[in-house]
Formats: sequence, structure tokens, C-alpha cells
Amino acid sequence: MVMSMTIIWLVVAIVLGVVELMTLGLISIWFAIGAVAAMLSSIAGGNILTQLIVFIVVSGAILFSVRPIAAKYINSNVKKTNIDALVGRKLIAKTDIDNLKGIGKVDMDGSTWLAASTDDNVTIHAGEEVVITKVVGAKLIVERVN
Repeated sequence: MVMSMTIIWLVVAIVLGVVELMTLGLISIWFAIGAVAAMLSSIAGGNILTQLIVFIVVSGAILFSVRPIAAKYINSNVKKTNIDALVGRKLIAKTDIDNLKGIGKVDMDGSTWLAASTDDNVTIHAGEEVVITKVVGAKLIVERVN
């Protein structure tokens, strides 16, 4: 029984490692490490309950303590693309932006985009600097730069 549980934990660790390589989500790798710890517990003669406890404790401890640090360094050089890259960009209002009247346009990279203010009660005047806070469909949601 000890050898079969050792093999099962090894297979679980390998499968979770492969899943991590395919997804790069920094989730299943911690469970793969937990499976290796459970496998070591199996080799040491621990019963199935002990192995499961080792798996859960090691996986959880590593997940909650190491993952935030690892995610910070691994994903730090990811560049935003497409719509995500627009948020935070500063532009100039081409026309008045007034949500109550349903008007507003900004120029961005030679194209004119529809724009709306983040606050319905605020009118942004043509020529004022705005920053994109989000994108909804083909409309930029902006707020005045202070």
C-alpha cells in the first residue's frame, strides 16, 4: 500500500506540474509541491490521513505565503495590450463631454472616440485634459485631470 500511494502522489505532482506549465497561473504548482510532501510522507510510512493532512497543510501554507510574492515578481514585466493599455492614458477632450446631453469625443492617436464622464453631474469642456478610467465597448470613460 505504501508504494502504491507513493506512486499516486508522484502522478498527482506530475499532473499538477504539467497543468501549471500549460496555464502559468501560479496556482497548481503549490499543490504539486504539496503532493510531493505527501509523497515523502508516504515513503516515511504515514497513513493516508496523515498524507492528506500534509498535502493540505503544505499546499495551503505555500499558496498563501509564497504565491503573492512570486506573482509580484513573475508578472511584473507583463505589458498591458489592447484595451487594457488605454486605461490611465491622458487625452484632450475634442468636444464638451456631457453625459446628460449624451455628447463627448476625444482624440486618440489620430482617431476620434466617443467619451463619457465618470460623473454624470460633471461637464468636461473641449480642450481640457482627461484620463481614461475604463473602456465600455467603443466608448472611453474619462475623468478630468486635476
